[in-house]
Amino acid sequence: MHIIPAIDLIDGKAVRLTQGDYRQKKEYNARPLEVAQQFEDAGLTRLHLVDLDGAKEKRVINWKVLELIASKTNMHVDFGGGVQSDEDLQIAFECGAKQVTGGSIAVKDPDLMERWLSRYGSAKIILGADAKNEKIAVSGWEEGTDVWIYDFLEKWVDKGIKYVISTDVAKDGLLEGPSFDLYRNMQDQFPKLDIIASGGVSNMSDIETLADMDIFGVIVGKAIYEGRVTLKELRQFTE
Repeated sequence: MHIIPAIDLIDGKAVRLTQGDYRQKKEYNARPLEVAQQFEDAGLTRLHLVDLDGAKEKRVINWKVLELIASKTNMHVDFGGGVQSDEDLQIAFECGAKQVTGGSIAVKDPDLMERWLSRYGSAKIILGADAKNEKIAVSGWEEGTDVWIYDFLEKWVDKGIKYVISTDVAKDGLLEGPSFDLYRNMQDQFPKLDIIASGGVSNMSDIETLADMDIFGVIVGKAIYEGRVTLKELRQFTE
């Protein structure tokens, strides 16, 4: 299982939100590159980089941070937040993203998402399937929908999506454990999908449970920043 540490960006700084609420923001480091280098030094090879300003403004904003991290580390960066146009996608790839996550766009402009998938391939485009009470949430989780997550996944699996990042908004940032049942259901229904679990990881036990489930990857954010999980403990997944 891939351990994928997260860096969320507001004003170019590494922050974390609670349940996607921009009013519940905690700043951890004004220099995200330092954070990424610490992850790399610990043997981690992947990074989940989220432009929260971009998610709110519906366009890529923190591209300079992406460019800096991609040029100064060898980490495999997946980038999301505000990627809602061909120009945004091109900026992300030109700045060094290896993969780009499309969440809101997959709901609001599925034709554009489908075009990206056709042009760049399933290895480069990740589907963002964030949900609250199993209904898809978009635009930095500020908007809910009536779209059931399993219907949403079925549609995009049929169109060739291979990777999906799924966050249970109700769990994110609370350090109360991931939505194991959600991921089990996803695995049962879509066994060929590479699922990246996100949100709620609070300790090594959570990570080990996901590993036992053969989940493709898990995004770990607040648990690292709050010292609930150490980079030393995570090394066992890199060897």
